[in-house]
Amino acid sequence: MNETTNAQTSETAAGATPSGEAEGFAVIEKLNAENAELKDRVLRVLAEMENLRRRTEREVADARAYGVTAFARDMLTVADNLARALESVPAEARASADSSLKSLIEGVELTARDLQAALGRHGVTKLEPLGEKFDPNFHQAMYEAPDETVPAGAVAQVMQSGWKIGERVLRPALVGVSKGGAKAAPKAENAESGGPPAK
Repeated sequence: MNETTNAQTSETAAGATPSGEAEGFAVIEKLNAENAELKDRVLRVLAEMENLRRRTEREVADARAYGVTAFARDMLTVADNLARALESVPAEARASADSSLKSLIEGVELTARDLQAALGRHGVTKLEPLGEKFDPNFHQAMYEAPDETVPAGAVAQVMQSGWKIGERVLRPALVGVSKGGAKAAPKAENAESGGPPAK
């Protein structure tokens, strides 16, 4: 009887081994899949956190650089008024002015320079487009006029100064754009060379 029981036990053990191994492999595969999924989740969360950190750094830098935008825009009116005040005094009046009027003019000039320097310390700079090629990103064309002294498409006159803060336009310059002068030069060259006249 002992022999029969031992034989049955050994048969059961022999039969249990392959299915037990298969179950063990299934558990290992399941754990490996869970591990890969968790690893993927962790990598995604790390990537999201890195993106959030970069975005936050950009927003903080923008806030530092452009946080004074509304205030700077308000100060442009003050700068314009100081410039208009100085332009309204004719050169003859400046030359013949008494000392108190000269002191007043110098004080207004000093105030205008100090204001521009203070704006500059905060990244606000004046656009000086006279003679430059017209750029709709920085200039607003008010009219077009023929001017032989300025190439076509260049700024011929500035009616109101433009300003930028960092790389952003705070206020575009109001400008007059040149159509350019008459194109007589190519005709003269062709006439001298004996070629057909330019159209």
